[in-house]
Amino acid sequence: MTVYLIVIIVIVLISMAAFSSPALMARYQLNPWSVVHRKEYVRILSHAFLHVDWMHLLINAFVLFSFSRAVVFYFGHYLPGNADVLYLVLFLTAIPMSALYSVVKHRNNPHYNAVGASGAVSAVLFASIFFDPYNPVLLFAIIPIPGIIFGVLYLVYSAYMGRKQIDNIGHDAHFFGAVYGFIFPILYEPKLLLRFFEQLLTF
Repeated sequence: MTVYLIVIIVIVLISMAAFSSPALMARYQLNPWSVVHRKEYVRILSHAFLHVDWMHLLINAFVLFSFSRAVVFYFGHYLPGNADVLYLVLFLTAIPMSALYSVVKHRNNPHYNAVGASGAVSAVLFASIFFDPYNPVLLFAIIPIPGIIFGVLYLVYSAYMGRKQIDNIGHDAHFFGAVYGFIFPILYEPKLLLRFFEQLLTF
């Protein structure tokens, strides 16, 4: 079984357990106040394995499944090391990288809570866009547009909504997870940045 399927299964199982256990949800959701003032650092990682409801869970699991196979392939082809291990490193490090801004931003708000793997899922999606910027991504799950255009729209929207704070979606996590996923391959192999620009010019 490939590593990304194991990740998805683990997320589904833990989320299902939390659906019927408010105590589990409360203990491991991202609460920046508890992270900073009570030093409950496990929340920075654990919140990604919890979801609000089935819809939230299924959307993240579907997007993760849709792009993970391509990312593992690209890692195996372009980066040194074991592709499955690199994928796991990307996913696990993307969780805190996507959450740190929210931790700082809401560190004095004991009522702010967040759950979901969206930050890490965004990282996987944008790693895929990095390697194949013109591969179509479905906007609103219907309209196919080049990945690079989707990526720009996604970042602009996430940044705008993150400032507005008018809903319960973790737009900040989406933004920073996406940025991290895009630069992750460059951190391992800086020469890939040149390949990216060459890909853009071959349109």
